[in-house]
Amino acid sequence: MSVGAVSQIHVSVSELERSVRFYRDVLGVPFLFDVPGQSMAFFQSGDVRLYLGVPESEAFASKVTLYFTVDDLDAERERLAKEGVTFLDEPHVVHRDANGELWMTFFRDPDGHNLALTQTR
Repeated sequence: MSVGAVSQIHVSVSELERSVRFYRDVLGVPFLFDVPGQSMAFFQSGDVRLYLGVPESEAFASKVTLYFTVDDLDAERERLAKEGVTFLDEPHVVHRDANGELWMTFFRDPDGHNLALTQTR
């Protein structure tokens, strides 16, 4: 027996509403719901649910790097730059194999989590 696929990832945030606006309105990740009276909001990213929340204690604080697959890395990078996203690097190849090239470019969310756009070309 083994564990199944990852179903949810917690992303610690300091200001929930600011992060909801960034993930929902800037990145375009589908918003699912928030929890009234608690600093929790949920998004659906493919098969994985993202849980943005203000941690109740340091023991539950997370520091993550999220990689988002896009169909056109250059176009999405340009769209996000127009929304005020600052990129940390230029798009670059990180892996080549028989399936093509894996391209990436990195940026950060409002709490400093590293995020990347990825595309296989």
